[in-house]
Amino acid sequence: MSNLPAPGTDEASDKFLWRGAIAPSSIVAIIGVVAATLIRHKAGLFGSLLASLVVILFFSVHLFVAKISRNLDPMATMALAMFSYFAKVIVMGALLLIVTRTTSPKTVDRISFAVVALCITAAWLAGEIRAFLRLRFQLPLPPSSK
Repeated sequence: MSNLPAPGTDEASDKFLWRGAIAPSSIVAIIGVVAATLIRHKAGLFGSLLASLVVILFFSVHLFVAKISRNLDPMATMALAMFSYFAKVIVMGALLLIVTRTTSPKTVDRISFAVVALCITAAWLAGEIRAFLRLRFQLPLPPSSK
């Protein structure tokens, strides 16, 4: 547990959360790219690479928004979080629409994209939750009233 950041260091906590999420996500992404390439060949490679890029960027933006909104009032934080969420959904929808319209399934495999994206999402969330719980356990407890 010596690699945990010191309590109260926000910058170190942000890096710890990101590293806690990126490590399992990267492993799952590599496994997904290899598996999709073996099963679906070149189309699986492109689909899984695109999924890896999209998911990791999507969740990294979330952590960046949390970092920059740390000292804002709660209403501004909520507004920024909602704006970033809707912007990410719109950009992702546009990206998927562009990929669907400009490429054939023989070039970018949709099934590989979906499976790899879901697996990386699960790995990212599990890693981020694990890192967050490790951070929470080190916070100082308030003094007892006795």
